[in-house]
Amino acid sequence: MNKHLKAIEFDKILEKLAEHTSFDDARQLALSLEPSSGLFEVNILLAETSDAHSLSGRFGSPAFGSIHNMNSSLRRAEAGAVLTPLELLRIASLLRTIRTVSEWRNRSDSVETSLDIRFNALMPNKYLETKISSAILSEEEIADNASPTLSSIRKKIAAASAKIRERLDKIIHSSSMQKYLQDSIVTMRGGRFVIPVKAEFRANVPGLVHDTSSSGSTVFIEPMSVVEANNDIRVLTSKEQAEIERILAELSAEAGAYADSVSQSYNILTELNVIFAKAELAYSMKASLPVMNSEGRIKLKKARHPLIPAEKVVATDIELGTDFDTLVVTGPNTGGKTVSLKTIGLFSAMAMCGMMIPAADNSELSVFDKILVDIGDEQSIEQSLSTFSAHITNIIGILSQANDKSLVLIDELGAGTDPVEGAALAAAILEQLRLQGARIASTTHYAELKRFALETKGVENACCEFDVAALRPTYRLLIGMPGRSNAFAISERLGMKSDVVSRAKELVSNESSRFESVVQKLEESRSELDEKIKETEDLKLEVQSELEKARIATEQAEKSKQNELELARSQAENIIAKARSQVYGVLDELEAIRKKKEISAEERAKLRSDIRNMENAADPVRERSNDEYVLPRPLQKGDRVLIFDIDKEGMVLEVGKDNVLVQSGIIKTRVQLNNLRLLKQEKVKLPKRSAARTIRRDIKSTASTEVDVRGQVVLDAILDVDKAIDSAVLQGLHQITIIHGKGTGVLRKEIQKHLKTHPSVRTFRLGVFGEGDSGVTIAELK
Repeated sequence: MNKHLKAIEFDKILEKLAEHTSFDDARQLALSLEPSSGLFEVNILLAETSDAHSLSGRFGSPAFGSIHNMNSSLRRAEAGAVLTPLELLRIASLLRTIRTVSEWRNRSDSVETSLDIRFNALMPNKYLETKISSAILSEEEIADNASPTLSSIRKKIAAASAKIRERLDKIIHSSSMQKYLQDSIVTMRGGRFVIPVKAEFRANVPGLVHDTSSSGSTVFIEPMSVVEANNDIRVLTSKEQAEIERILAELSAEAGAYADSVSQSYNILTELNVIFAKAELAYSMKASLPVMNSEGRIKLKKARHPLIPAEKVVATDIELGTDFDTLVVTGPNTGGKTVSLKTIGLFSAMAMCGMMIPAADNSELSVFDKILVDIGDEQSIEQSLSTFSAHITNIIGILSQANDKSLVLIDELGAGTDPVEGAALAAAILEQLRLQGARIASTTHYAELKRFALETKGVENACCEFDVAALRPTYRLLIGMPGRSNAFAISERLGMKSDVVSRAKELVSNESSRFESVVQKLEESRSELDEKIKETEDLKLEVQSELEKARIATEQAEKSKQNELELARSQAENIIAKARSQVYGVLDELEAIRKKKEISAEERAKLRSDIRNMENAADPVRERSNDEYVLPRPLQKGDRVLIFDIDKEGMVLEVGKDNVLVQSGIIKTRVQLNNLRLLKQEKVKLPKRSAARTIRRDIKSTASTEVDVRGQVVLDAILDVDKAIDSAVLQGLHQITIIHGKGTGVLRKEIQKHLKTHPSVRTFRLGVFGEGDSGVTIAELK
């Protein structure tokens, strides 16, 4: 890593990134990341990180596991080499991870992302994965079912071994051999079954000696009776090993055939692991996606340095390259100037590597060809360089490289030499860097550079705020405000004698004093402005809160309204259904009564009761609770009254014993006395008949000379006919045509039966040719 990036501690960020990777090659790739200077490429890198951030937040990160780079083994297999079981198992593990990651993407959101080109390029190979996994159990064990031949050989070895053990068991348990044996056990030496015999009795046990104990007291003898059987096992073991070699060669050849696809998929897995590591790092830093540009514009909102602990870091706003190309940061030591400088460079490098930054949304950063940095004490005894010399050497190198695509960060510019010369040199260096088009951020203690920033267009002051009362920095960067050294104030707060501080103030030049005074006034004005801004923000938040409450209340009211309407609609449907059911019941009763020749008094009473119940069920109006009202006097004809339960006004037409005939609009009805309220206007003249006729003439004409009731049930048809007759009478019409159709004739018969008793019908007849024949009835009205 070049020293400029190391100076802003970019290597530490890469180490944090590497901690989130899963295997060695991904870690090395993370540590070797370098900033890209192309805006298009950087936006692609950021889009990939953003998509990984979104996917892992919704579905969790894919499981990459601890896979190994098998490219070398695959190339050897491709060239014809036989791989070890361990190598083949690692290839199977790699194939399993390729398949798992591919399936993870298929199971997650189907919305297309910028990562899909990588996921789609993964080539799972379940065939080879299963073949290796089923054939090799561990790096030292091949499965019996790896091939039919291997399975057969191992069965023969097991059978031969069982026979040998059986023979040896008989030998060691025979009474004649017990005295010669060290232990009554069967063991193996050199792949052959043997028994332990005491050294002094080796001549008494015929057989081959294969080994001796360390003490020399025991010899391991293969009895002659099992030598041939052991020879058979050795032959079978050789065949077994040859079959294992053949199986490994076959699996190696298959792996070599897929070397290109497996290697390519591994490289894609490595890249994906680093991308998802960026996403996990973003979650750990609570980072957001920056908006990138190529114009050198930097606007960081609530930026938090990622290497400072979360409980200590202070969010700050930093701006550069907008209305000014150079930022001069002043203020006391340990106030956060260098941190601000490093934050600018570090965030730029992170974004150019496709990493999200710990700042508020919509923060802006720019791509740069080079980030050139001079931060820290680079004094070198070996090179006989002082701190000043080391800084100047660095700055000379920066001046030789800087251009309009460079970001230059210099800490304590001009420090380490005579203040007057150092300030002048610092101003000249800033001027030269500006001429070369660079974006510059520099820290300094020189008052001359503060004035330089105030007087030079395109150069802006900034300071790290310091709380003199508490003697501690707040670490907030204030753009547009030069910093004060606060040396006198700090000294006094720490207990320096006041006469010493006063003398020091006298020794300061008048010009410097005036400048510090102006800066102090600017700070006071800034503090007042901050307070007002805070009050405005608080008021804004309060207004937003009230607006939100009002919005919620409105939504609740609208929801309540919709609920009430739905309830009313449901109740109306229930009333209609109940009324329809009762109507059909009454119709059935009417039909049954019509067929009888005589109707009893009980049946008449029941029919009236059913009709009354039907009317009550169809009337959604509920009686209002009586408030024990008493009429102030007996009602008289012409009194204006209120029908209490339906809240309608009316006029008394006729007074009875328990009820009163009241006219409300065009409706006349009898009302119980306890349901009437006397209104203030006691008497009204009764309308004369001529007036009534005038009212009828003023009614909007809605009557028709015909009514069509085809397809209706009898009751509905009769109701429509009554309505049409009432409207025609009010309009002064003398004839109405009722269209009932021919059909079965039931509807015509019932309508004509109803017309016979209708008080407003003088006579009626069927239609003639041209009028509808027997499909219509023409009624003449009174």
